[in-house]
Order: sequence, then structure tokens, then C-alpha cells
Amino acid sequence: MSRNKNTIFIGRKPVMSYVMAIMTAFKDNPDEVIIKARGRSISIAVDVAEVTRNSFLDNLTHKISIGTEKMEREEGGSRNVSIIEIILRKQK
Repeated sequence: MSRNKNTIFIGRKPVMSYVMAIMTAFKDNPDEVIIKARGRSISIAVDVAEVTRNSFLDNLTHKISIGTEKMEREEGGSRNVSIIEIILRKQK
């Protein structure tokens, strides 16, 4: 997963922490903010996007990409982990 200043990585914080991070990112006037999550954090990422769109910023469109990453285990071998990328974009 690539990183830029308009990318929000979802982890274990409460939903509103990420919503506020998105609001702060949009305050700096980017055209889009990217929400990224993997594994069990995917449901939180969806909640964050929906709370942002439905409660705070009405004029957002979104694009969703899903996929799988191979993660190497410490004890050897690998496993597949689901990933999601949600792009929230301001409508013009």
C-alpha cells in the first residue's frame, strides 16, 4: 500500500477519529482522500466512509477497490489478507 498525505490508514481507533482525520485532510483542499484498510479493519473503513458521506460531507462520490495481498509469516510461509481502498472525491 502506497502512502501520501491524503491517505488514511484504518486500524483500531474509534470511527470518529478517522472521520475527523478525513475532515482535516479535506480542509487542506485536496480533490480526494483515500481510505485504506486490510483484514478485520475493512468494516471500520466502510463505516468511516459512510459516516463521512452521510453526516458531514454531502458532495462526495466514492470509488471502491478490493483485493488480496500476500503477507509473509514470521514462522515462514505466507497467507492471504483482504484489502480495501475507498476513494472519496469532491464533486465539482
